[in-house]
Amino acid sequence: MHVTPYHKKKHWQRFLFGVFIGGIIAYCILIFMYGSMYEKLVKESYDLQAQVTELEQQNEALLQDNKDINEKNKERLTVDQIEIEISNADEFKLDRLSISQLNEMVKNEIKHIIGQDIDVVSDSEQLLQSTIENKQFSVDELTYYFEIEKLTISRTVKLVMVAKL
Repeated sequence: MHVTPYHKKKHWQRFLFGVFIGGIIAYCILIFMYGSMYEKLVKESYDLQAQVTELEQQNEALLQDNKDINEKNKERLTVDQIEIEISNADEFKLDRLSISQLNEMVKNEIKHIIGQDIDVVSDSEQLLQSTIENKQFSVDELTYYFEIEKLTISRTVKLVMVAKL
């Protein structure tokens, strides 16, 4: 068997030379594209890392501010919640749903006191009583009026009320 000597023919030499040069050029283009892509990814990674660092610092500052505010708020007492009790609910044979609806209506009337200083709320105790006693609350086609029997102002404002028709 005889292998023909293609390396001696000019058109095969040009073809092989072209393949070799084309391979080198393609390899250079591939390296350039990979390098530019990698450069963009590294830049994006550094930008994101800088952004994460900035956000972590901002988060730490906000947490420290929150801690400082909480320490100041511990010194200054505020109203946190409202508890309401209707003392004569059995007399009117109110079911749990009606009691719950009446409690929510009263809480909606005085919800503005949540978050206020206890001193401010205690100074406006008469206004708070008048607000509740002068308002009518309707549930199941019945209108109820309330008279405040007992009012306790602390972190939790407790109201014991007597219902009237």
